[in-house]
Amino acid sequence: MSSSRSRSSAPPQVLVLQGGGALGAYQAGVFESLHAEGHHPDWVAGISIGAINSALIAGNRPDEAVGKLRAFWDLVSSELTAIAPADSGPARRWFNEVSAALVASVGAPGFFRPRLPGFTAPAALFTATSIYDTSPLRETLTELVDFDLLNDGPMRFSVGAVNVITGNLTWFDNRQCRIGPEHIMASGALPPGFPPVEVDGQFYWDGGLVSNTPLQYVIDEEEGTDMTIYQVDLFHTRGAVPEDLADVMQREKDIRFSSRTRLNTDLLQQIKELRVTANRLAKKLPDEWAKDPDLVELTRHPDPGAVAIMHLINRRELYETFSKDYEFSRATVNEHWRTGAEDARISLEHPCWTGRNRHRQGLITYDLRNPDGPRVRDALGTELANARKGAPTP
Repeated sequence: MSSSRSRSSAPPQVLVLQGGGALGAYQAGVFESLHAEGHHPDWVAGISIGAINSALIAGNRPDEAVGKLRAFWDLVSSELTAIAPADSGPARRWFNEVSAALVASVGAPGFFRPRLPGFTAPAALFTATSIYDTSPLRETLTELVDFDLLNDGPMRFSVGAVNVITGNLTWFDNRQCRIGPEHIMASGALPPGFPPVEVDGQFYWDGGLVSNTPLQYVIDEEEGTDMTIYQVDLFHTRGAVPEDLADVMQREKDIRFSSRTRLNTDLLQQIKELRVTANRLAKKLPDEWAKDPDLVELTRHPDPGAVAIMHLINRRELYETFSKDYEFSRATVNEHWRTGAEDARISLEHPCWTGRNRHRQGLITYDLRNPDGPRVRDALGTELANARKGAPTP
């Protein structure tokens, strides 16, 4: 990917995948619809479960990626929980809680298992660094991901992890280093459940501890480049006032791991608008100002590219609680997958998306499955009025 790409050609497509455990089946459904409609990413960037999904996409041929995603999600979900209560009332809520409790007790096949015996004993606080062992995940990744293709193939691949010592977010990118199973495992090593993962002599935890969404990295890496970005979030920023402790814990988790998505997007829009303004101002100043250090600093960044972000958000189901990110029942996993596929399909067909101006400079976000109606935001977070009418954006 390079800013030298001609604007007459199609802009590169980037798939940005947030972390969220069992909710990641939603991302697999999104990719299934993207693939079915012929939208193949040039770059995948992920955190935690988003890193695993990214590896399954980048580490397989396009015609095999959906099948490998399905193989992973079938493996980690339980056939014993393939049929759930038909309604979304108390019976379904109890089904999900029992399923989550089962996973917490015995783990998820091909993903993680408890450190038995005695991992719940008080002494474990001083003898172990995690509740679960994630070595099954290494075996699964080795089986389902072609790491030669991931590293040497045409697709760019990036995952984020947090350095345990420095607390800084680190990005592992196949354009900068050779990726192995340990890089993906590091991105998803959420404490205290999962242990830190060693990469080149350094230990790493889940990237979601610092930022659960890779959008900022993608924008910074390809500043000034035209891009189409599919941003798939697993936690929703907005929510209702909790009515019980289960709601409290879920709402806290949503806020923590949504990574302030709207704030980050608005800030990116504002920065891009300020850069455009600075460049316009520079053209109005006398020639003798051209080498002024302050002016040079203000205008050294390239003009913003035409960046369209399709924002796809996994929104809460009524029966879900704080356990939703480790509730791996086959029934719920399949529901997440179907919802992601439907959200992506409808968004791809929406007139605001199909009729957008693909060469308009600046960053525009499209949330076309918003329950309150389609939302399209321009620079500085200004909502375009015609989005609710379903009209193409100017």
